[in-house]
Amino acid sequence: QVQLVESGGGLVQPGGSLRLSCVASGTILNVYDLGWYRQAPGKERELVARITSRRSTDYADSVKGRFIISRDNAKNAMYLQMNSLKPEDTAVYFCKILILSYWGKGTLVTVSS
Repeated sequence: QVQLVESGGGLVQPGGSLRLSCVASGTILNVYDLGWYRQAPGKERELVARITSRRSTDYADSVKGRFIISRDNAKNAMYLQMNSLKPEDTAVYFCKILILSYWGKGTLVTVSS
């Protein structure tokens, strides 16, 4: 069974940085397009970044220029480097294999002074 485990969330001040990690088991990530989603309180889950199997990347306008998605196929992992964080980035962040229906439990990012 496919499992996705996110980590790296926490409390950070506005302007700070965090690096989220996602490790997969039960499948090999290198053939898939991958993405990071987030869900803020009272809002729908949204895709904020994605990376193809060929490492092309795409970002939501709200995070473009601040977030960087990457993958390490040797470690069966993906990452989200988040810089210049804003209070509106506060959310639970989830990683996903875009064509599959599995979700991890997510990791909470709180941006607050």
